[in-house]
Amino acid sequence: MLRVLVGATVALSGLVCVYALQGSAAAQGQTLVLEDFQAKEADGFPSHWDHENQRSQSKGREAYKVQSENGANFLSAKDAGQRIKKKKIEWEPKAYPVLTWRWRLIKAATGTEPLAAIYASLDTDLMFIPVFTKYVWSATKSEGTLTEGGMFSGTEIVVQSGTKDVGQWFEEQVNVYDDFKRIHRHEPAAKAWGISIIAGPGVEVDFGPMIASSGK
Repeated sequence: MLRVLVGATVALSGLVCVYALQGSAAAQGQTLVLEDFQAKEADGFPSHWDHENQRSQSKGREAYKVQSENGANFLSAKDAGQRIKKKKIEWEPKAYPVLTWRWRLIKAATGTEPLAAIYASLDTDLMFIPVFTKYVWSATKSEGTLTEGGMFSGTEIVVQSGTKDVGQWFEEQVNVYDDFKRIHRHEPAAKAWGISIIAGPGVEVDFGPMIASSGK
C-alpha cells in the first residue's frame, strides 16, 4: 500500500482532481475510472449509488453530497454512520488489481472507530452476500493492522491512521486482487461486485475519485 500526503500548497491547492489521480495511477499502467463523482442527483446525492440500509435513506441522502472545489468534484460525507454502495461496475480485478483513491478528514468524533472506510467487494458468497475487504482510516490503530472478519464482516486493513492532519488530502494505493487472494485463499469473481463507502457517526470526511489500474 502507498500513502501520500497531498499538501495544501501544491498544485490545485491540495484539491483532489480526477486527472491528477489518473496521472498517479497511470504510473501503475492502464487505468479504469470506477467513480469520479461527476454525476449527481438533484439533492446532491451521487448518481448510481444506493443505500446499504433502505430504512434510513433520508439520512443517507442528507449525509452524502457531491461537492465541487476549484472546479473538481468530490464526495462530502457528514455524520453518515452508514454505508452507501455502487454496484454493477465493469471492473475486472485481475486485470485492474490496484485501487487508488484520495480522502481527507475534516472533522473527527471522539470514540468513533473507524473514521471512514472503502469497501472493495470482489465476489459474493453462496448466499450472494458480497465478500469484501475493508480499507479503513482508523483513529487509533496503526497502519498495516489487519483484523480478520467474520461471517457478515469483511477483513479490515488500516491504510490511514490518526486525526492530526485534518484538512489534508491523502492518497492510498492498495492491491485489492492480491489482498483478496491472501485473505480468502481463492480467486475472486471475474468481475467485481462493487465498491462501498462509509463515514463514521460524527465524522466529516471527503472522498475523491476512485481509479483502478493494471499495475503494469
